[in-house]
Amino acid sequence: MTISILGAGSWSTAIANILAEKDDVLIYARDQRLTDSINSNHINCKYFPDIKLNEKIRATSDLKEIYENKYIINGIPTQNIRSVLEKSRDYLCSNHVIINLSKGLELNTHKRISEIFNDFNKDIKFAVLSGPSHAEEVIFKMPTTIVCACEDESLAKELQQLFVRDYFRVYSSQDVVGVELGGAIKNILAFGIGMSSGLGYGDNAKAALITRGIHEMNRFAKAFGANPKTINGLAGVGDLIVTATSKHSRNNRAGILVGQGLSIEELEKEIHMVVEGIPTTKAVYELAKEKNVELPITNEIYEVLFEGKDCDQSVKDLMNREIKSEY
Repeated sequence: MTISILGAGSWSTAIANILAEKDDVLIYARDQRLTDSINSNHINCKYFPDIKLNEKIRATSDLKEIYENKYIINGIPTQNIRSVLEKSRDYLCSNHVIINLSKGLELNTHKRISEIFNDFNKDIKFAVLSGPSHAEEVIFKMPTTIVCACEDESLAKELQQLFVRDYFRVYSSQDVVGVELGGAIKNILAFGIGMSSGLGYGDNAKAALITRGIHEMNRFAKAFGANPKTINGLAGVGDLIVTATSKHSRNNRAGILVGQGLSIEELEKEIHMVVEGIPTTKAVYELAKEKNVELPITNEIYEVLFEGKDCDQSVKDLMNREIKSEY
């Protein structure tokens, strides 16, 4: 069997290396230099230049070839998915099983990734793989635990078997909405926690932001029918912890840089990777306004990123909100 992957980023590459232990993997990359590097040297020269990949991984820049296989794994960043699907419109069919790795909400439409795919074909089977899982650790086979969510319980269990390894444990779920929203909001909170560190605040502030952030995640996800247990599990709290505290987290690192005074344009040049928490902040902020969901931490991060608010003032405003019971 051959499994296709859209996108050749770090997480897509780590997943490809897992799957290639059992199956052939075809990975889509627009960059011809990257395609040649994977095919000729078995190296992703952009993300893992020092790591030899499994030789069962092959790269292509031909989208049509990707859709010749049943399992299509999506690793395209959220804001670019629609443009890639526009080019794939003639190839995406109801026989495909889409397994999503990306996180976030689409700007303008505020849609989850499952909803973006449904815009192009409502009959496809869709699953999402999420949880605390840095590619930089998975590529070295460090113990990792994630969740695979699909509304079809039998398919969720089928995909569970596809990915599970002795170092990569996969739980099944049917709560696609909860897993998608947890993976989106945790990036916003990780950014805010990084911003706190950039301002020079300590562990007390970090713990407060994590704890109240979980409360905020639950409130937002509940408004869309998600199961609270999902948010309190791997796709919510688990992913938040790793994204908010790890040296591998680009969202946390971006927040640190903003706290230190860098602009969005400056930090993107510094990081050289997509910081999904930034557009997701805007999408979640606007969606929460539509749904009348109170998200004080997200609101402050939005005002810093998109309205030029001073970071220190945001912290003061959060600390001086009306006092009330914790629950």
